[in-house]
Amino acid sequence: MNDGLPSTGLRIEATPRSGLLSERRRIVIESAVPGSLVTVRAETQRGAELWASQATFLVDREGRVDLDRSAPVSGDYRVADAMGLFWAQRRETANGGAIEPADVGEPILTRVVARAEPGTGLLDVPAEGVFSRGAAPASAETTIEQRLLAEGVERSEVRTNGLVGTLFRPAGPGPFPTIIVMNGSGGGINESRAALYAAHGIQAFALGYFKAPGLPRYISRTPLEYFERALDYARAELDPLGGAPLVSGQSRGGELTLLLAATFPDRILGVVAFVPAAFVFGAQGAADPAEGWSGPTWTRGGAPLEHLWHDNAEVDWQPWNDDPAPTRHSDVYVDGLRDRELARASRIPIERFAGPVACVSGLDDRAWPSSMASRIVFDALERHGHAAERLHLDYVDAGHGITIPHLPSTEIERVHPVSGVHYSNGGTARGNAEASADSFARVCEFVHRAAGGRTSTHEQ
Repeated sequence: MNDGLPSTGLRIEATPRSGLLSERRRIVIESAVPGSLVTVRAETQRGAELWASQATFLVDREGRVDLDRSAPVSGDYRVADAMGLFWAQRRETANGGAIEPADVGEPILTRVVARAEPGTGLLDVPAEGVFSRGAAPASAETTIEQRLLAEGVERSEVRTNGLVGTLFRPAGPGPFPTIIVMNGSGGGINESRAALYAAHGIQAFALGYFKAPGLPRYISRTPLEYFERALDYARAELDPLGGAPLVSGQSRGGELTLLLAATFPDRILGVVAFVPAAFVFGAQGAADPAEGWSGPTWTRGGAPLEHLWHDNAEVDWQPWNDDPAPTRHSDVYVDGLRDRELARASRIPIERFAGPVACVSGLDDRAWPSSMASRIVFDALERHGHAAERLHLDYVDAGHGITIPHLPSTEIERVHPVSGVHYSNGGTARGNAEASADSFARVCEFVHRAAGGRTSTHEQ
């Protein structure tokens, strides 16, 4: 036990100091003055932006602070969680940079600095047992490295048969569980999630379908035949374990995931839908301005698929131009269901799909009701005798922003990257962070089960 005298030098232990983004870090401050306060600051340069968090801790009788055991007494988060230094980070610059790295091959480096607060320490010991105000505060620092690309993972760009994407193949001979990963209404290619899947033994094809090189700028009138070609490519060229790929996407990509399963059920092994929709919606915030939010999103055979905003008799307002709802209780996703014939025509008939289905949702989703959508999906499957695994991960304090683990989750109020409209993802920073970490691990397990044909379980 420390005898209450000043420490010879503050130390930070971070374990592991270098590892995958999905790995939790244990962070311990040692050799501090018992009863004193130590402030810990974490700074990360994420592309063009500096992100930072800060928290102050009360040192225990041994001169230690274990950030997984001690909650901060002040700062940006207030729970015992070493990863709070990462998920509680906020932007300190305003250069428009993204949270996820543009280059998955570059490690994410976080500088962690611990600083003793002068004048603090036990009050029932002699004055020499504290740092004096005039003394230079003791400090220590370390750098934590988080990687998306694991050793041995091969990254290759795919530009074949009109497809635009990036393939991540795990180290080893294979065959591997294989998943097609799609973004939501922000468009682009989700290399970050795909790279992290590959680090966990899952071959991942990050597929762009708009707002990516050589593809349209908007989601409007996206042909399902494009994804049919991607499914055929995965089956023919990627040697997927189980004979076919799984399909996964978030938000609009979650809607698309379920739609593909219902449209091409024999080409898909399993589905993972993050914060999905149970209906086909109009193009909304990612729409071509020439067509607007109520224009079609998907086509097949050149014809637009019916969607819930197509001349909906019960909807006379929309939230995608920054107009307020008619009342604070109005919800366009509820109002739209009152047009029952249109709702019936635009519902995604997921019961056509016989394979394993996983949905990840947030009960506090403020972008659209992903929890309700997921429950509609699982209810339809159960009523139609679906026999494969059904996994619903529904997080109480999470919203629409369930992503990959251990990224900042503080930006709940957002500006849509296509339309520029302001909206809320919902949830809390901590709730979204916990949902992101937990769902990633459990989805990896689900994908391996689906490809390996293990005994199914039902969890709702």
